[in-house]
This record gives sequence, C-alpha cells and structure tokens, in this order.
Amino acid sequence: MQTQARRILWIDDEINHLATHISFLEQEGYRITTSTRGSDGLSLLDEEIYDAVLLSHMLPDMDGIRILSEIKKKYPHLPVVMITQSEQREIMHEAIIHRVDDFLMKPLSPKQIASELTFLLEYDTVKEDYTVQEYVVDFNKRRHLKHQEVVDWQTWIDIYAQLTEWDLRLDELDTADELREMHRLEKQESNAMFARYVEEHYCGWLTGNNSPALSVDVLYKYVIPEIQVGKQVFFVVLDCMRLDHWLTIKPLLHPYFQISTHYHYSILPTATNYSRNAIFSGLFPLEFAQRYPDLWVEIDDENTSVNRFEKDLMRLQLERHGILLKPLPQYFKIFDARGETEYLQWISNVKRISLAAVVVDFLDLLTHKRSEISLLKQLIPGETAFRTFVQGWFQHSGLYKILKLLADRGVTVVLTSDHGSILCQRAAKISGDRPATNGLRFKLGRQFICDEEASLKITQPERYMLPDSLSEKNYILAKEDYYFVYPNQFNDYKRQFHGGFQHGGISMEEMILPCAILEPKSVSLKRHVV
Repeated sequence: MQTQARRILWIDDEINHLATHISFLEQEGYRITTSTRGSDGLSLLDEEIYDAVLLSHMLPDMDGIRILSEIKKKYPHLPVVMITQSEQREIMHEAIIHRVDDFLMKPLSPKQIASELTFLLEYDTVKEDYTVQEYVVDFNKRRHLKHQEVVDWQTWIDIYAQLTEWDLRLDELDTADELREMHRLEKQESNAMFARYVEEHYCGWLTGNNSPALSVDVLYKYVIPEIQVGKQVFFVVLDCMRLDHWLTIKPLLHPYFQISTHYHYSILPTATNYSRNAIFSGLFPLEFAQRYPDLWVEIDDENTSVNRFEKDLMRLQLERHGILLKPLPQYFKIFDARGETEYLQWISNVKRISLAAVVVDFLDLLTHKRSEISLLKQLIPGETAFRTFVQGWFQHSGLYKILKLLADRGVTVVLTSDHGSILCQRAAKISGDRPATNGLRFKLGRQFICDEEASLKITQPERYMLPDSLSEKNYILAKEDYYFVYPNQFNDYKRQFHGGFQHGGISMEEMILPCAILEPKSVSLKRHVV
C-alpha cells in the first residue's frame, strides 16, 4: 500500500472553480498543488518533485502544448494528463507528438480524475497484487487438468501455452520473486509429468493413434492448403524458436498481419537433423533413410552438415502430394545479416512467388554460442533475458523487414520452428561406449547407462521410426531439464554446462511448437471492402 501521499501539480486557469474536485482528490490521499498560469507551473516543477501533472490545454499566458513540450524536455518520465474542452484531432495529434500520457475531456468529475491518476500511478502495484491472486486461481486449474483421468496431447498444449503466457507476465513484474519460484517449480513438475506422458504415448502417435500434428505434418497441414487456394506463400522456419520467443515477437507483427497460431510437436530426438529434415521431407527419419538413402546423412564427427538437402526434400514432398508450382518453389538459408540483406534484395525484385521457404539459423547459433562464449552468458543469463534478447534482435533484423515487405505485397506467411530448447539445470551421469554424437541432451551409440529418472533409452529405434544403420545402435534422450555428463571430470563439466540452453531431449519447451499463419492485413482489408 502507498504510505506517502502522491503529489499532483494541477495547472488550470479555472482552478478556483474546481475546489470540490481538489477536496475529493485530497480525501483519496493525493496532495494537490495548483497554478493558474503555465509559467508559474513550470517554476513549481523546478522547486518540488511531483508524481504527475494535470495540464489544461488553454491557459492565459502559454499554450498548453508548449508547456507539455517544456515539461517533457526536462522531465521525460513525469506523467502528464492534458485536460481539454476541444475534440479537434489536430490538438490530440500534436499532444501525442509531444508525448502526452493521456487526455481528459471537460466537464470533469472528481471520480474520473481519481481513476485516471490511479491508472497512471498505481497501475504496477495494483497489477502485482491481482496477479498473485490470478496466478493461484490458474495454478489450481492447471493442477486439475494435469491430474485428470485422461490427459491428451491437446491438454498438454493448453498447459504449456498457459505456463508460457505466465512467463511473459511475470517478466513485467518488478517484485515477485516468491511467485517466480512457485512458477519455476510448477514448470519443473509439469515437465516431469509431460515426459512420462510422451514415453507412454509417443510410439502410438507414430502409428496414427490419436496423434497431434508432428514435424512430418507441418508442410502438408499448414503450408499446402494455403498454396492450394492460390496464395503466394512464404514458409519460414526459425531454427530453435520456442513458444515464448514467438510470443515476444508476435506483437511486432500484429500491425501488418492477421495472425492465427497453431501448434505441432517435434519428433524425437528434438535435434535439427531429425526434426527439420522431417518438416521438409514429410517423413520420419526411418522412412527418410529407407526411401532416400543417398540423401540421408548420419550425424558423426565427420558429417556435421546433415540438413543440406532440404530443398530437394521439399520438392520431393510436394511432388508426392501432386503439387506442381509455377514459378518453381524457392529455398534459402539465412545464417547472418549478410544473408538477410541478400534475401531482402531478392524478394524485393522478384515479381511473384509460388512458395518460398527460408530457414533462419540465428536462434540456434545463438543458443549454441551462448554455451561457448562467456560474454553471451552475461548478456543472456536466463530465460527472461533470452526473451528480451530475441525480441530486440527480431525488431532490428532483416527478417522483420522481409516480413513487412511481404505483408505489403499480400504474401501469406507460415512461420514455425523445428524444435525448441530448455534451460538445463540438473546434471545426469552417463557412461558407456564412445557415442556418435556429442550433444548434452541426446546421444547415439551402442551402450549407455544413465538414471531412468533423467533419461529415455531407446533400444528399439524402429519403434520410434528412427534408423538403425549401426550395429546394435541405441539412442538416449535427456528428460525434463537434465543434461548428460560423463563421470570423468564430472564436476568440471557440470560447472561448464550448467545453465545452458540445449535441445535434443524431451520437454515441453523442445517439443511443443507454434505454427503461425500470417495473413496480410492489406489483403484482408481489400477483401472486406469488396
């Protein structure tokens, strides 16, 4: 609760007629200082500290807009509410240019002014108080959902989406450490339950038993229908984009697109060479390796580029579905700012596209480099900082310029991710033969020993639609927020990798992914007018 009265400066030449209003505000706990002249009001601001200013648009000695401008130059963060009798848009536009915080129209009521001041000055405090209450209500609802007799894949999408929305809401609060800890523990418990659910149902999904949309379904379910109705389609895969990342950049796209967000599950392992190849091929890894052995590349120390045939895989999938396009589909991979600039230039000059697919590697590169570069660890110490960083990158990226250009040209965008990542907090000892992969969340080899609580060991790869080209090859995936560390120099490696964002395993963050369809507002508006 507020212990010290808020100080308000009210500059109005009719202030002598507003005694009732002032008395009411003082009863509400505000201290009101008044001035009938703009110049006197500016002098008072230099002498005392105020929490807000009520400013009349019309004053005898100075124009209200000019006073507003002077206040904002000296005190840019001081809230100013302009009071006016005029409804002229020009006045409002000019006040907005000079950073007015809000407007009130005369005649005024005392309660109206009090409500405005409460909104401006007590918004954060009130929001935090009610946020705690709302979280407890939502927490109990999610707890009920998770403990139902039947919990399906859609329920887990709903639970994860709610938890992610709360991630963003808690980011906005200054003091909510206890609530954040409660939220962290809830997410940890949810991921443990989710991992058990995936263990029990994943193989059934692969046979079509009450299956959600998986990586293999993305092109067929979300991209091809847009093509079939004659739209130009831009398909972008943001490698390693999590749901919370999408929710931070989504508001930046709202002015240009009507957005509908769908979801799909990444296949296992949630590693790029499996999940992204599945998106472009429309095939599970075992099917891919059997049908196109010349294109399948097994990851090992010598083969690190395992996604270099995505253009061919997309073409082959389109052909299987009888999709023949003119002009021919295009494919491009963006690694850096130079690639963004090159693609922006190309898309600016091309007259028409049928389907253009783009893979953006920035988030995946950032995730991996963060574990290697201490400066990045300092810049991105945790999930909140990661979300802020992603939003800042996107807002100033070439990709954002490309999407705005496409909106202007009436091109429909389908935007998704191949997999997410999870902040790894718990080390799990693993032993066995030298693996064919060095990932912290996913390993491929012959024999592994690891705590079952922390891992899923796959000894029959074909049940998971995974190739088994090596003799007695096994897969092992980390669950929840565990990461694998070998016993040799365990503590050293634990310190090195603790708190890293990794992928390849089983968690909501890695598996439950957004797939957004962005319809340009320019096209929607034209259709509405017609």
